[in-house]
Order: sequence, then structure tokens, then C-alpha cells
Amino acid sequence: MSSDTPPDHVDGILAQWRSERPDLDPSPIGVVGRLHRLAETLNHELCVIFASAGLSDGDFDMMAALRRSGKPWSLTPTELAASTMVTSGAITKRVDRLEGAGLVTRTVAEDDARSRRITLTPRGKQLIDDLLPHHLANERRLLAPLTDPEQAELARLLKKWGQGLDGHR
Repeated sequence: MSSDTPPDHVDGILAQWRSERPDLDPSPIGVVGRLHRLAETLNHELCVIFASAGLSDGDFDMMAALRRSGKPWSLTPTELAASTMVTSGAITKRVDRLEGAGLVTRTVAEDDARSRRITLTPRGKQLIDDLLPHHLANERRLLAPLTDPEQAELARLLKKWGQGLDGHR
């Protein structure tokens, strides 16, 4: 346990395992357990902003992928799946929902009649442009307990960890 932070729930779990199974090293729980708890908290806190605009986190993710792709803010379902790291089935459901809300259109690709292009509507682009500053401010708020150098180091470590696990899926 770090001397600059008070004990947390995970410290209690670690102490219990050390007492009950002194033959095992439960230290991975210190990282994985805390990360799991943080992920749940972050998901809840991020979804508040999305819900304020009538979106799910997946809807926001798809619209953000389209917006950051550059003009004309259009991608194929395959490109969207790669950019958002979800299945094609999830893409179809999200596109259906967003198309029904008038936030995206689905058209036949000019270069391949078998393919479709998903494009932000002007209303969809305006919504994501309006929502993004609130989302980023919310993320800054959530990161506030960490200094800028700590945030940079954490980002570096998470990237390293993620790259090391990429082959495990």
C-alpha cells in the first residue's frame, strides 16, 4: 500500500487473501481489481453525458468515429467496426438506432454496390460537435486526482499493458 493514499476496498481484499492464503501472492488483485472497479465507475460517469443527449456509450462511440474520420464523416460498417472495436452485429444495431434518430444515413457505396457507407447527417455532426467538449471536460474531471505527469505515465503503462495483451483475445 502506498503511503500517500488511504486504504481502499481492494486493500481489504488483499489483506484477507494474505491472511487466508499466505502461500499465494495476491498482488495482481491490487491492479486488476482496482482497474475493474475504476472501469465500472468510469462507464457510469461517462454515460451520464451521453444520456443527456439521448445516446448510449456505443452511439457516442460510433458518432465520434465518424466525426474524427474527417469530411465527409463517412465510413463503411467494416471501417466502423475496426474504429470502434465492436462486432458487425453491434454496428448494425447502432446504425439502425442512429439512422432512426436522424443522426446518420446509410447509403450504397459509390465504388462497390455491395457495400454501404454510414455518414453523419448535419444534425448528427452538430450533436457530436456540441457533446464533445462536455465529454472531454467530464474526462478531465475524472482524471483530476492525478497530476499531468501521472496521467501521462498511466497512459503509457496502460498502452504497454494493452499491447502486451493484444494477442490474448
